[in-house]
Amino acid sequence: MYKTEPIWNAYAGATNFPKLQGNTQIETLIIGGGITGISLGMELSKAGRESIIIEERKVGGGTSSHSTGNLYVSIDKILAVLSDKHNKKTVQQVLASRLAALNRIKEFVNSYNLECDFQACPWYLYSVDEDDNRVENELKTANEVGLNMERVDSSEIPYSSIKGVKLKDQAQINPMKYVQELAKAIDASYCKIYENTAAIEIDKKGDVYEVKTTTGTITAKNLVHATHTPKGIMFLQTLLGPYREYGIAFKTKNKLDYKGIFWGFHEDEKYSTRTYNVGDEQFVLVIGKPHKVGQVDNNTQSIRKLESFAHQHFEVDHIAYRWGGQHYRPADLLPYIGHQKNNIFIATGYSTDGLVYGTLAGIMIKDQILGVSNPWTDLFDPSRTDLLKSAKSFIKENLNVAKQYLDLLPGTGEDSEFADIAAGEGKVIEKKGHKLAVYRTLENKIVVKSAVCPHLGCIVAFNDAEKSWDCPCHGSRFKVDGSIIEGPSLLPLKEIKPEK
Repeated sequence: MYKTEPIWNAYAGATNFPKLQGNTQIETLIIGGGITGISLGMELSKAGRESIIIEERKVGGGTSSHSTGNLYVSIDKILAVLSDKHNKKTVQQVLASRLAALNRIKEFVNSYNLECDFQACPWYLYSVDEDDNRVENELKTANEVGLNMERVDSSEIPYSSIKGVKLKDQAQINPMKYVQELAKAIDASYCKIYENTAAIEIDKKGDVYEVKTTTGTITAKNLVHATHTPKGIMFLQTLLGPYREYGIAFKTKNKLDYKGIFWGFHEDEKYSTRTYNVGDEQFVLVIGKPHKVGQVDNNTQSIRKLESFAHQHFEVDHIAYRWGGQHYRPADLLPYIGHQKNNIFIATGYSTDGLVYGTLAGIMIKDQILGVSNPWTDLFDPSRTDLLKSAKSFIKENLNVAKQYLDLLPGTGEDSEFADIAAGEGKVIEKKGHKLAVYRTLENKIVVKSAVCPHLGCIVAFNDAEKSWDCPCHGSRFKVDGSIIEGPSLLPLKEIKPEK
């Protein structure tokens, strides 16, 4: 039977950090207890500086636990694409920054004996199409920027590939276990962590910030948005495209000998494959099928296509886990990390490279808070204004967002269609000029919320695979009860009171 959760959760431990109670003040408040927030908390504590981390769920339970667990110096869009937008020096700087972050993860694993299934392994890029020149272009780019990439034959790759290359000395982890273990290793006298504590309002009061939660208010000099995309409303969100991508984990009839991170081009699709060994068990993970958040009619179909791909290439015994993960693609392919303004720090636009970039953000933001020079400050500056390298992507993303505001959402029905909603399904319904997010539970109870996203007023869409309401504009996602899952929204979907 399927489990609609990341495989990492099943093999991670538990955390038991308290919930914030009452009001407090601190030098630095970090919103978000994923890879970015926990890495920064560790960096600041090692430097002897105080901070507080608040996490609305459990540490590591957000985006970090939905990743592939792969660690590599390359990037999602591959280096050849990056080199089309940026010069050789910039590509080299990106590689150097990611290598520094990868080494920091290794350092933390070794220094604190983190039990996170860390494994050194190669990274591969391959193609099954004889006429596909992307692998050759990647090797050429790597040679130009001084990255030691080498050709491999098909015996190292678990597909009938025509051509392939690899990078040695990359790595894999269980990302949920890593973030949990790193959080437990932080010196609590410098960094206090609060779970089940969500920021619901952010105000600037003079030289400090007041962040309200449901159980108290935190006053801080420095405010860090370590939430994958900044909370609240920022212009920067117009430079990011929110995407969901899916993963499955399955067992094969015979164990595989392949070890590594495998990125492959199968016609027009790119898939990421790896194995995960825990005890005597082995799982194969396949990740792919990205799409804009809230902009497909059938999310489940994306997962089914991954399952079909798995059966086509492996002797699948059974599929044990399936899940979705969210990422934000920056228009110029570079993340936004560092000081934005007025002691606000952000870290976003990681694409699917977040474990390494999240660790890098911990290093960089710590340096900026301490006033220490960092070699990548300008490279990832959130306030950079050179839009020439991102103009086409910027226009494309924002025309797409505008369309979501202007179009009547496909699938919107009338009030009479409540009865047509089956158990476990949701639909946006029009009633007296209002759009309602209507869901029928498995117990046949109708749950009605406003379909208007509280962030900037876009209309949410139902995600049938993950049973959520997803905003197609800036990526906010909500449970069927209206509560926030992720994204920039600070508020849940509004309650709709039944008419008397």
